[in-house]
Amino acid sequence: MNKAIVCVDDENIILDSLGEQIENIFGDEFIYEYAENAEDGMDLLEELTEEGIKVMVIVSDWLMPGKKGDEFLIEVHKKFPSIIKVMLTGQADNKAIENARQNAELYAYITKPWTQEQLEKIIRKGISEINEI
Repeated sequence: MNKAIVCVDDENIILDSLGEQIENIFGDEFIYEYAENAEDGMDLLEELTEEGIKVMVIVSDWLMPGKKGDEFLIEVHKKFPSIIKVMLTGQADNKAIENARQNAELYAYITKPWTQEQLEKIIRKGISEINEI
C-alpha cells in the first residue's frame, strides 16, 4: 500500500518550505500532497483514501481562512482517526491546542518558525508509533 504525508497551510511559502523539508527527509518513502485550506485538505484526504493510499501524517496550520486548524483536525479525526495529526502554528492559543488534543488526538504541535530537525523527530516518532500497533 502506498503511504502519504499531507500538509495544509494557506501560505504558499510555508507550504513550499514544509514540503521541501519533508521530501528531503523521507525521499520516495511517501507520496506528498498539499492543500491551501481545510476544505481542500479534507477533499485530498478523501481522494487519497479512495485511491487506496494510506495517509500516515497530516501537518496543518492553525490560522487559515474558513476553518481554524483545531476544528479541521477534529473533522479529520472523526473521519480518519488513525492519521497522526500535527499542528504547525505561529498563533494558536492554548485553548485551540487543548481543543485539538482532547477532540482530535493531536499528536504534536510545532511553533513557527520550526526546524527541520523538529519536524523530522515528530513525524518519525509518530509513524513509528503507528507501525507498532
